[in-house]
Amino acid sequence: MWPVRVYWEDTDAGGVVYYANYLKFMERARTEWLRSLGVEQGPLKDQHALMFVILDTEAHYKLPAKYGDLLQVTCVLQEHTRTSITFGQNIYRTTLDGELLVQGKSRAACVDAATFKPQRIPAMLLKEFA
Repeated sequence: MWPVRVYWEDTDAGGVVYYANYLKFMERARTEWLRSLGVEQGPLKDQHALMFVILDTEAHYKLPAKYGDLLQVTCVLQEHTRTSITFGQNIYRTTLDGELLVQGKSRAACVDAATFKPQRIPAMLLKEFA
């Protein structure tokens, strides 16, 4: 779970969160989820020449978030293959038992940092995912 406060810059002229910003909130939660496992994306690239890139994403908008709202963004590993990870992600207002605003899913591929060709997710990471 990653808390996000909605700032004015996140909203449109009506004070409602601009739809693309929910994807940014989900990105932050995925990054923090990896960080909680001891995986930093910079060192992963620099030391292992690997990166995670988003292959596809879904967002089902249920209710709008507004300026000043406190959101909770979740990130749960749904499945993984040798080269990709699928995350389930929800965004709630205030608490995890608050209103569900966005229900989403993102799939990221592990790629070579220079060629962007798919690579196996390192065993050390798969161990952390388990």
